[in-house]
Amino acid sequence: MSEQVLNPQPSDSEPAIYSAVSSLILHLLTSFSGTSSKEFEEQFSFIAEWYDASASLIRRYIFLFYPKDGAIEMYDIKNHRTFLKRTKYEQLRQEELFIGSIITVYARQLHLVGYGDQYTARKMGSKMEKTLGIIKPGPDLKFGKLIDRLYSSGLTISKAKMANLTSDLLQYLSCGPAVTLEILGDKAVSVWKKLIGSPESKRVENEVDVRQFYGINNINVHGSECAKTAARELEIFFPSLGKGPSNTAGCINCTLCIIKPHAIAEGLTGKILDAIEERGFKFSAFQMFNVERVNAEEFFEVYKGVVSEYNGMVNELSSGPCLALELQGKDIQKLFRECCGPSDPEIARHLRPRSFRALFGRNKVQNAVHCTDLPEDGVLEVQYFFKILDS
Repeated sequence: MSEQVLNPQPSDSEPAIYSAVSSLILHLLTSFSGTSSKEFEEQFSFIAEWYDASASLIRRYIFLFYPKDGAIEMYDIKNHRTFLKRTKYEQLRQEELFIGSIITVYARQLHLVGYGDQYTARKMGSKMEKTLGIIKPGPDLKFGKLIDRLYSSGLTISKAKMANLTSDLLQYLSCGPAVTLEILGDKAVSVWKKLIGSPESKRVENEVDVRQFYGINNINVHGSECAKTAARELEIFFPSLGKGPSNTAGCINCTLCIIKPHAIAEGLTGKILDAIEERGFKFSAFQMFNVERVNAEEFFEVYKGVVSEYNGMVNELSSGPCLALELQGKDIQKLFRECCGPSDPEIARHLRPRSFRALFGRNKVQNAVHCTDLPEDGVLEVQYFFKILDS
């Protein structure tokens, strides 16, 4: 099978080929280990693509995940050889494995484009459902708590963007900025609708209380009616080709906040957003990014040779999805930096125990949030994410 340049379009026969290759690999691994197929432990197989920028090629792999111990393995399809031997990889969670997901393995961003075998397709495909969630931030909306509840309900945000709604895009909500979410999970459509107490859904116990607690009303929240509607609506806001509606970044009197990948993986997104809201900050732009290593290196270039954590900072930012926020206001860089606290969470816990890094950080690299250091860099950092990376 030959590698294809840039945007390959798989033929109809390729899924069958991949399934055959994956089955062959399983047979060989079982034969060499001397283990019968009945005793062979559960594994999930995916087709993964990695764009090799240096060669301008899409490289394809069989990606294996072993839920028993969280180990991974990769097989190079073109060269018919093992690319990565079975290795325990604690940074990856089973919930991140779904078609369309972008996962980061040892600084390589892999795009999962298909199932490697029928077992994985039946086991994983039957559980995952996508839905569109739209939230228009308002003065009474407890956005952080709502996001936290979303994760605790077993749902995952796979894409997020604060976009400008126009009447030709969606008729359900009034025009203006709103946070749009691609929500993934088991029965995501019904779970999300139950969570927001959608008036279109059947009334559930305590629905009114749920809506009142989160400050939800009929004009600031939306959930797709069914899986078919969700697919159509998601294509509007997160199209497979193109970038969809424009983001809402103003790039004036602003600073950048990044909720780091480790914090998102640990389920802290809602709590951090809640803490930001409680301090009186309002975000004017909101978007989830998968930052490639070359971009992380460019973004942190000012720290290269200056701080010993530079490589760790690059690795962390490119290790998975992060959430970027634009915050606006007078002296916003100074005010928000003070709330973030010292870069070292241990020091922050002594000097600023209520700061974000003291509350949610683990170490100097995994310190929960990035904030702009200098006032003059606020606009530049916001532009880097919302103008350059979003393009």
